Amino acid sequence: MKRTQLEKLSAARIIAESKKAAPPGRYAQGSTAVPDRREQRRLDRERGLVPFAVKLDGELVNRLRAVAQERKVGIDEVVGELLKKALGSSG
Repeated sequence: MKRTQLEKLSAARIIAESKKAAPPGRYAQGSTAVPDRREQRRLDRERGLVPFAVKLDGELVNRLRAVAQERKVGIDEVVGELLKKALGSSG
C-alpha cells in the first residue's frame, strides 16, 4: 500500500471513531430535561390529552399567541379555555 492510501485509511478510522463517541457533557447539558416524543405522548395520554389538529386563519392564530404570551401560558391552554367557554354556553 502506498503511504497516501495508509493516511486516508487512518483519517477515515479517526473520523469514524469520533462519530461513535458520545458528545462531551457540556454539549449534552439539559438534554434529558425534555422528554422524547414517545415519552411526551405517554405523558399527554396520562393527563387525558388528545392531539387535535386544525387549520386556522393566520390572524386568529396571531391573536391566540398574543393572548397566550400575555397570560404567560401555552397556546394549548388558551385554546382549551376558549373552547370550553364557547361550548359550555351553547351546549
